[in-house]
Amino acid sequence: MDYVVKRIGKMAFYARTPSGHDIHMDAKETSGGDGSAPTPMETVLAALMGCTSMDIVAILNKMKVEDYKYWISANCEYAQEHPRVFTKIGLIYHFAGKDLPKDKIEKAVSLSQDRYCSVSAMLKKAVDITFKIEYEEDET
Repeated sequence: MDYVVKRIGKMAFYARTPSGHDIHMDAKETSGGDGSAPTPMETVLAALMGCTSMDIVAILNKMKVEDYKYWISANCEYAQEHPRVFTKIGLIYHFAGKDLPKDKIEKAVSLSQDRYCSVSAMLKKAVDITFKIEYEEDET
């Protein structure tokens, strides 16, 4: 696979993926950038959250789980010295709906974390990733 990253500003870059999509990145103003786009580390965390979310939605679709709201949030800790890598990532899977099938949701999340999410599998080699599931009863 061929990737290309080009400089488009002081510390701003865009990446062209093999599928033809552009990803813009920039450094924070405190690091010499304009803050015009996510930092590379922010895109890594977004990739993790996107990867596991796509797994979960696909697995729940196969399980015929419908009518739920879903979102994911994360908190993380960084190393104090360079390289400022993630040292801990905590994922929080949020599900809202009426009569949620918690057993199927828990299975989908576990399958994503333990088997399918390639971003998670790669990051787990270097960072402690934990997760929890939160449920919200939603009458709509």
